Parts: sequence; C-alpha cells; structure tokens
Amino acid sequence: MSKIFLFLFTFLSTTIFAQQKINLVKNIYTIIDQNAEVLLKNSKAYSVSIGIVKDGKVYTKHYGEIDKGKGNKANNNTYFEIASVTKVMTGYLMAKAVLEKKIDLNDDIRKYLNGAYPNLEYQKIPVTIKDLVSFKSALDRELPDNSEIKKIESDSTEFYLKKLDENYTKKQFFEDLKTVKLDTIPGTTFKYSNLSLELSAYILENVYHKNYETLLTENILSQLKMNSTKLNLGKGDSLANGYNGNHILMPHFVNNLWGSEGYLKSTMTDLTKFLSFELDTKNKIVQETQRNVSNSDQNWYGYFWDGIEVVDNGKFCHKQGGAYGTQTFFTVYPELNLGICIIVNINNKDTYGHLFNAVLGIAEDLRDKPTEKTIYGYRLTKDKIIFAYHHNKKLDTKLIKSISVAGSFNDWNPENNKYQMVSKGKNLFELELPKSQFEKGKTYLFKFVINKVGWIMTPKNALNTDKTEDNNLTFKID
Repeated sequence: MSKIFLFLFTFLSTTIFAQQKINLVKNIYTIIDQNAEVLLKNSKAYSVSIGIVKDGKVYTKHYGEIDKGKGNKANNNTYFEIASVTKVMTGYLMAKAVLEKKIDLNDDIRKYLNGAYPNLEYQKIPVTIKDLVSFKSALDRELPDNSEIKKIESDSTEFYLKKLDENYTKKQFFEDLKTVKLDTIPGTTFKYSNLSLELSAYILENVYHKNYETLLTENILSQLKMNSTKLNLGKGDSLANGYNGNHILMPHFVNNLWGSEGYLKSTMTDLTKFLSFELDTKNKIVQETQRNVSNSDQNWYGYFWDGIEVVDNGKFCHKQGGAYGTQTFFTVYPELNLGICIIVNINNKDTYGHLFNAVLGIAEDLRDKPTEKTIYGYRLTKDKIIFAYHHNKKLDTKLIKSISVAGSFNDWNPENNKYQMVSKGKNLFELELPKSQFEKGKTYLFKFVINKVGWIMTPKNALNTDKTEDNNLTFKID
C-alpha cells in the first residue's frame, strides 16, 4: 500500500511540476505577445524581434515581416545590424585588458598611441582610459567629421553619410586625430563619442599585438559559440533591410576603420547567448564592465554602456544600437537574472523611446508582484501625507544612494532636497509632508525616483493612477 501511495505521490508531484513549467512558458510568451503588439503599433516598424533570457531559459519570438507585403518574417537566424551593441563587446575587451594589467584606467591614452598627440589634453589634463570607457573623454563624436551632413535631415542624409565612410581610411583617421581639439577637461562631462571606441580598438591592438577582429573572435565570439556574429558577412549571408520613419529603405553601414563602435551584425540566437553572458555574476570581467568606475551617486556608464542605473528591478544595464534603418535595444537586470533584447527594422527620433518602454513593460510583467488592486505609494494621517516606497528585499539596497518623490507639486524635480525620502529599514523608504502644503480637492501626480535618475514604474495593481501613457501615481487631499 505504501509503495502505491509513494508512486501516486511521485506521479502527481511530477505532473504538477511539469504543468507549472508549461504555464510559466505560456505566460512568458503571452507577455512577449502583448508587448510586441504595442511596440509594432507605436513604432510603426515592419518587423519586431524579441529575445528574453530568464533564469537561464531562452525565449524568442518574431512578428511582422522585414519588407512590407513580402511575408519574409524574421527568425532566430536573421542577420541584423546591431550597431552600438558592438560597444558592449569592445568594453569587455577593454575590461579584460585592465584586469590583466595590460592597461590602467588612469593611464594617459597617449601612452598606447604611436606618434605625438599634444592636442589630446585640455589645460594640461590628458584623456585617460577611464575617460574613454565612461564617455567622458571630451573627444569629438566621431571621425570622419559628419556634423555638416547631419545638419540637414532628409531621406537622403544616411546615403551621404555612407558615402563619406566609404572613402575614409585609417591613414586619414590618424591625420584627423592630430587636429581634434578638446573643449573641456576630460573626465568631467558626458559626451557620447564613437571616436573613443575606434581609439580603444587601436589601443587593444597595440597591447595584445593582434587585430581587433581576432580579439573579438578569440575572447567572445568563439568562446560563446556566437558563430553568426561578424564584422563582415560571408557569401550567402543576407542582412535584413531597415527603414527610416518615412519607410524609405535605408543603406547599411560601411566602415574602413576598426568597426568597434558599431559595425557588428548578429542574430537573435547569438544575442541571447550574449545576454546570458552579461548575466553571469561570477564572471569578473563582465562585472568589471558593469562597475561604477566613476563612483557616481546617480547613474554610471561602466565600459561603454549607455547607462547603468538602479530601478525597482535592481541594477539595470542598457545599450541601444541604432543603424540607419534598424534599432536594437540590449539590456540586462543582473539581480533578477533577466535579459531582454528587442530589434525593430525602423529608426526615427521616436524609436528609442518605444523600445525603452517595451523593455520596461516586459520586465514589469515578468516580475512576481501582488495582483490585488490597492492604493499605492502613500497613506494619509490626520495632518500628514506619508509617501512610502518598498524596494524588493531580494535586491541590493547598497546601490541606492537616494530616493526622491517627484511630481506635479515640485516641477517633477527629483533633485529637490525637500522631497528626499528617509530609510526606515527593511527596504522601506518614507517621506512625511504636512497636508496643509497641498490644496484640498486637487489631484496631484507623482512618481518615485532612485538615485535621482531611475524613475520607478507604477505597479499595474495600483488603483491611484492617471491612466495616461506615463501612468503616473495620483493622490488627493479631501
């Protein structure tokens, strides 16, 4: 009898566990479907591809078609230009060189350049390796100088940019590098610079005595079996088309330099492998790339990330790659063991915002949270309003330097000292304000902000929202 009971118990337990796994997978794909539908509508892209790595499992799905009317839906093996996502890989190579003591973050970059460059300093303060990787080098955005072309925006602009790059050589690069003029002290001001990336590739070649492509292949692509990630596609490889906001077919990038700033092509299969790699909290080089090298109290850039900040889902590392007709958004939440990559084959001024919102929406939907509808973010006493924010206990509160309340009552300014919350222990932060400060019967809007830059998503179970696209929290003093 006991053996029969044990068999039935084991059978039922196994069946229940299997069903739970099936339900989890269905739920994740439902979340992908819902967010992809919104993204397709808002971005007006022909094609949307989404890849998720959650707790070591990979989920991918593709929507729409590459070219309207052709029915050519993307798949896991479709090649896309991933543009500046390339920078994250270059950052890994730089971090590896730092940990191997091939270079030092505080070194003057001229130590690793051939020739004299007295212009690469300002007020006798040189550009350092740390300045390069954290986008504070004060260097021009890129070489060749395409600023005049970009002043006139039209459907032809990208074609002019491509022609400029087609005729630009490494010899010209070094000649132009001698004419670069810094306009501020290095290490003080954020300035996005592709020039910093090309210099980094050249520095890496000098310290390892190997070319940049070989370093990429040996240290990342081969090790991760990213066999479909390449600087230059081979015969038979087809690159997906991309479009601008007017749905004009755009050209692909051309690069005669190193390509370290954005010339890689990849597939969703390979990008999910790289997501998993960036989620490895035991990999010392990966952790170095995500480190707050500038000791900022707000957000930071690690090694060539667009931003690393703290939000309600913990540390949030994100990188956008914009080609002429494609955008890729690559992001990891290491504390949640969650990575998300989205590719759309459109690029206009609004695309980035739509991608950013899609990533935040997916992360919010995937998070375990209460479903019961409730008033969120504040409570009222006889004479006070008390704002309250609970940070997930599974996340590292040491990363939190401040939490602000920003809203319609303080010009949405998270830096206002009067609206900084106080830690109450156990991941609880509060701010008490007198009711008399607010007009009775008036509805006020607010949100919480971590480290003055990490705006917190409003929970979907919150009753007190303004029902707008921003989904702000609300309160009213009766």
